[in-house]
Amino acid sequence: MVCTPSSPNGFLGSLEESYQRDLVHLTAGSRVPLLRHHIWLVARGMVKLTCMNEQGEDVVLALAGPNEPFGEPLSNLDLYEATTLSDCDLLCLPIAEARTSPHLAYTLMQAMIARTRQSEALIALLGLRRIEDRVRGFLELLAQEYGQPCESGLRLNLRLTHQEIASALSTTRVTVTRVLGLLRDEGWLKCDDQRQLVVSHLPNR
Repeated sequence: MVCTPSSPNGFLGSLEESYQRDLVHLTAGSRVPLLRHHIWLVARGMVKLTCMNEQGEDVVLALAGPNEPFGEPLSNLDLYEATTLSDCDLLCLPIAEARTSPHLAYTLMQAMIARTRQSEALIALLGLRRIEDRVRGFLELLAQEYGQPCESGLRLNLRLTHQEIASALSTTRVTVTRVLGLLRDEGWLKCDDQRQLVVSHLPNR
């Protein structure tokens, strides 16, 4: 969904060395504690960011992958939550240290640029009238930014339920299920032996 730096072991690798004491490992399905004066930075894995709407339903706001930040200081939503979609290694970075560390400040700036691009991409998707275009665009973004190359295309090594996709795209679970079936029928979307989604055709950019 957002642009992952081409050299993930660069500034992130040096940050891991500097903040090794703050590197936290969480298994898939874990709730990430949101700390008032700290930002989390994903080293490995994927985190789902959600909030609760007035009807008490979870709404998917974004996904945070390698080199991408999240945390309470980055949101004005009271019911903001973060849950790991896979086993994750996360860096917990105090905001106060960014004022005295140019390296950390630069890292966070690059990460926030990526988050801004992510937000713009999601807003653009929500502006599409046809739900089919929203679902296709959403999966295309995931594949381009987080997908792993395989023989059939780009594999999505994360598990999102149909309801989670629906909440991210302001539609219903039934509609998402129908659209995914259509995408499979036309061969654009496949499911591998491990039941992971594979986007088989992406336009050249």
